[in-house]
Amino acid sequence: MAKPTVLVTGGTGLYGRAIEAVVSRDEKAKEENWVFLSSKDGDLVDRKAVEAIFEKHKPTYVIHLAAKVGGLFHNLRKKVDFYRENTLITDNVMECCRIYGVKKLVSCLSTCIFPDKTTYPINETMVHNGPPHVSNMGYAMAKRMIDVLNHCYKDQYDLDYTSVIPTNIYGPHDNFSIDDGHVIPGLIHKCYIAKRDGTDFVIWGSGSPLRQFIYSEDLAELTLWTLRSYDSIEPIILSVDEAAEVSIKEVAELVAEAMGFEGKLVCDTTKADGQFKKTASNAKLRTLLPDYKFTPMKEGVKKSVDWFVQNYDAARK
Repeated sequence: MAKPTVLVTGGTGLYGRAIEAVVSRDEKAKEENWVFLSSKDGDLVDRKAVEAIFEKHKPTYVIHLAAKVGGLFHNLRKKVDFYRENTLITDNVMECCRIYGVKKLVSCLSTCIFPDKTTYPINETMVHNGPPHVSNMGYAMAKRMIDVLNHCYKDQYDLDYTSVIPTNIYGPHDNFSIDDGHVIPGLIHKCYIAKRDGTDFVIWGSGSPLRQFIYSEDLAELTLWTLRSYDSIEPIILSVDEAAEVSIKEVAELVAEAMGFEGKLVCDTTKADGQFKKTASNAKLRTLLPDYKFTPMKEGVKKSVDWFVQNYDAARK
């Protein structure tokens, strides 16, 4: 019998590379054919390109990570682009999964899809309880539609499509752009430059917002578990525990320590903070996987810093 094929869209980004690393040491994956797509394999906004990919690989399972993404400041500037491109990608991938008989689809959502006005901690039942934060309205609404469509495909076609909602991901192979990247990679790149040039390490905003960060390979392990063992179409939050929430300033201090930076850390309070907190509950995950051990923040930051320093010339930035 032919090996089942698992197709990963967005396979060369932070999340996809982490799945590739985990798969390389996973026994069951040896009996599967894993395909990690990059943007070079076709533009997922283009329906014909997506059909060609499915025709070529004929996947049994799909992990859908590809999206147009960016940090707070990027999202503020390009709301229409974020909405349209993500909506087209979702429609093409999900409909091709149906047409080509994919048995299970796991799509990646984001905690930014949750309502802006909400109680904390947020959980999976609250996704559609109000509008998202205005700063990323376009992206968040496009991603919410994945959950809506998972239910629609179940109702109309009895298909098992589900979604995971990670908290802030970080790790090797991230996008370390200072302007368009996310918090930790942006801080790592800034700290690298500050150390190199003997300047202050400046963080944008007050440093007080709180976030839960998940190391990319932890998320990859949990995504494999979702594909194989999680049998609901309802989304599941993949996050560290609430007690592991840290402030941006604490993260900056961990980055400085890992980088061996001994200069001055400065908060630029003329820059916006974004949401103060987005605490997510992992109670559903903990009910199903009570003993899972997450990589401690200090260790994950050290691994990420070391990777960036070793791969400085090649890293996305």
